[in-house]
Amino acid sequence: MRQGAIRRNDDGLSALLQPARPTAVVDIGANPIDGDPPYKPMLQSGLCRVTGFDPHPQALAQLQARKGAFETYLPYAVGDGGSHTLNICRGIGFASLLQPEPKTLTHFPNFTELGRVVDRLPLDTRRLDDIAEIEHVDLLKIDIQGGELSVFRNGHSKLAKAVAIQTEVSFVPLYEKQPVFGDIDLELRSLGFIPHMFAAINKKMIAPMMGPNPAAAINQLVEADVVYVRDFIQAEAMDSEQLKHLALIAHHCYGSFDLALNCVHHLASRGAVAPDAKNRYIALLQANRPKVAGGRL
Repeated sequence: MRQGAIRRNDDGLSALLQPARPTAVVDIGANPIDGDPPYKPMLQSGLCRVTGFDPHPQALAQLQARKGAFETYLPYAVGDGGSHTLNICRGIGFASLLQPEPKTLTHFPNFTELGRVVDRLPLDTRRLDDIAEIEHVDLLKIDIQGGELSVFRNGHSKLAKAVAIQTEVSFVPLYEKQPVFGDIDLELRSLGFIPHMFAAINKKMIAPMMGPNPAAAINQLVEADVVYVRDFIQAEAMDSEQLKHLALIAHHCYGSFDLALNCVHHLASRGAVAPDAKNRYIALLQANRPKVAGGRL
């Protein structure tokens, strides 16, 4: 649980907002290798439905074995709609439609071995816009080792109403022709999103320095998970359902209570929720974790 997070068994915000449907989560590259996804609190409370994708046979088997009633996992590789090859590497987290970049990998301890291709799986990719199983996207979580930009560029229609995207970005390209952070940022800004927070930052030690722990780091940025949200400065461009889902995602997934309150404020101004909804949400925060707002709510 993130530091400062509210108790997750509380669904007072959902009762306050009364969205027309559960939040729709799409998880591309749903491999559980990195632990619990940010939407787990919503999933446990029945507040969202998840449609996940992972073409890696081992990852998909793990997802299918532990899925619940509100989860669907499919073996599709999401991309540009063309035929590609999935490079399966010794490190399961290195699997990618892109070819690992050998020179770059030599600069980080253990990366050459982890990025060694052990199998190649030819497959056809599907454009996000063409996937019939996806009706709505409110939150997109994506981590596919360099293929994120291709998904965004081929998913404009499905993402038109999305309110949050958590994407992996790369500062040092580990794969050949891999788009980097700046490329992702420009694309998502063009779709109406702005950076909100870093969900995770991955630093690595630069070779030849190596400590007893190969995963140790000093300063070098390699990758990060960045959360983008629909530009709340332009709240008038969002409909009320978008604001409701953004509030729920901000509150339950990221502990961004200020963003959630901003959404509630706009909803109340529109008459889409009760006039006292803002005060009721503040009371909910104070009741569940009085120190969350430092006494300044």
